[in-house]
Amino acid sequence: MTDISIKISGLNKSFGRGAAEKHVLKGIDLSINKGQIIGYIGPNGAGKSTTVKILCGILTSFKGDIEVMGIPLRGNDLKIKKMIGYVPENGALYEALTPNEYLNLVGTLFDMSPALIGERTKSLLAYFEMDQHANQRMDTFSKGMKQKILIIAGLINNPDILFLDEPLSGLDANSVILVKDMLTRLAQQGKTIFYSSHLMDVVEKISDRIILIDDGKVIADGTFEELQQDSKASLEQLFAKLTGGESRANESVAFDNVFKD
Repeated sequence: MTDISIKISGLNKSFGRGAAEKHVLKGIDLSINKGQIIGYIGPNGAGKSTTVKILCGILTSFKGDIEVMGIPLRGNDLKIKKMIGYVPENGALYEALTPNEYLNLVGTLFDMSPALIGERTKSLLAYFEMDQHANQRMDTFSKGMKQKILIIAGLINNPDILFLDEPLSGLDANSVILVKDMLTRLAQQGKTIFYSSHLMDVVEKISDRIILIDDGKVIADGTFEELQQDSKASLEQLFAKLTGGESRANESVAFDNVFKD
């Protein structure tokens, strides 16, 4: 048995054709171990969400080789989807349904038994303090409440790998604490957490390993301490330095001049 949960070799992805072709991923090579919390960060358009969608089997056209839990992704995407959980940044819910109805649908798609679906739904709704809304139509929910249901849907099959794309969107401070605690506990159980976010402070605090991509390529990979290299800089400062953000520091001065009389 291998300890590697995700292995990526020479991953390339383009959109469009001819003069309009955009090369989004440019040779990503990564090996990720079971039980790791990976912070996958980068500027807008760097290729973070594209990587996640490929690993989840949503985007099926790509160049390179990918193995998930030792299984080649190509030709086995349905098998792999049963082993993973995915929480998108802007997921679509069937809002005419209640949480109980929606999560029953999700569990059924994973071939879970009705008894197991009911047990997990009850436990997860209680953990996220949503049990009192279990039979309420979701079209009345706030963004944060909907986000909790998306997270629960990503967990209900007890996935070996959990992919998270900006999972804290819309959550209040108490819910953010719950999610952080949950991710730590899942990693302790040997689950792999692949966490894509713009929230540097959260990534810095929860990640065992941080992977920074820019312009479709990995430009930094290591623990936060390794990336710091005794500089004592925050992850936000390292991010700006490595992605060219420091060169835009003078833009704030230029902005100050916009509204001068």
